[in-house]
Amino acid sequence: MNTIARASIFGAVFILAGAGGIIWTLLRSSYATQVGVVRPQPVEFSHEHHVSGLGIDCRYCHTSVESSPFAGIPPTATCMTCHSQIWADSPKLEVVRASFRSGESIPWTRVHDLPDFAYFDHSIHVAKGVGCVSCHGRVDEMPLMWRAKTLHMQWCIECHRNPEPNIRPRDKVFSMEPLPSAPEKTDAESGVSNVAIDLMQVHQIASETHCSVCHH
Repeated sequence: MNTIARASIFGAVFILAGAGGIIWTLLRSSYATQVGVVRPQPVEFSHEHHVSGLGIDCRYCHTSVESSPFAGIPPTATCMTCHSQIWADSPKLEVVRASFRSGESIPWTRVHDLPDFAYFDHSIHVAKGVGCVSCHGRVDEMPLMWRAKTLHMQWCIECHRNPEPNIRPRDKVFSMEPLPSAPEKTDAESGVSNVAIDLMQVHQIASETHCSVCHH
């Protein structure tokens, strides 16, 4: 009986460890994070076509991204600026036309949805040089929108601890293209690495770019 008791104790430890590993894997899987998962939308809107193909700037649709916590969803009138003349009779855009006629918003399915207890301000991140691509990925290569990052708190904290790789020149914030790596000087030339942004500025950005959950 003692042998059976010892075996059951060791077995329980391995079972709990295995169960914990399975739960951890599930929580980090695309099933839970929705990373790379295309969610159904009432209209098959292609960022790839509009951003990469037509060259439309993010701010044309997401008008409040520079001045508000929210990037904003464009009203149907914005869509109809073009589609009252282009693809005006397309069956795929009937939902858009019906929304314009009735004045009711299109019931989009939200892709980047933070928990209610987390506060994120788009305007401060944009003002400090955090590019759209850092959080949303290459939307110019997405025929249909999907989540590129987990949006987990750990992911946010990692950026706040080391924001430098995600900081861009202000005129490149809305660009989807990756920035070239800054060349580094040798120790003989400068004694320190030649980084793109002064470290003091990075620390200032990290302190000012915050959310209410992780800032205590």
